[in-house]
Amino acid sequence: QVRLVESGGGLVQPGGSLRLSCVASGFASDSLGIGWFREAPGKGREKVSCVSLVSAHTYVQDSVKGRFTISRDSAKNTVYLQMNDLKPEDTAVYYCAFARCSAYGSIGPYGWGQGTQVTVSS
Repeated sequence: QVRLVESGGGLVQPGGSLRLSCVASGFASDSLGIGWFREAPGKGREKVSCVSLVSAHTYVQDSVKGRFTISRDSAKNTVYLQMNDLKPEDTAVYYCAFARCSAYGSIGPYGWGQGTQVTVSS
């Protein structure tokens, strides 16, 4: 059974850093990539970043470019989202999902994890 589990969220002050992890157990034959998404209170779920599992392609949303970095460790079946210089507007529940990673972000996400809360506040 394909499953994704996120971890690494927490409370951090503005300007701080967190590293989120998304561990995959089992891959479907059509698992082309993994994407990170976030959902803030009162807002819809938005694409943050994604990484291809079959190429070196990555995508990072403009609003977090230069602050967030996505990477993957194939040996550990894990995708990371390194978040630096965090801002209060980054506060959200962060989710990972299987998805095709395009030049415009994740397409067709499925197999959502349960999410991990990130709160940026002083």
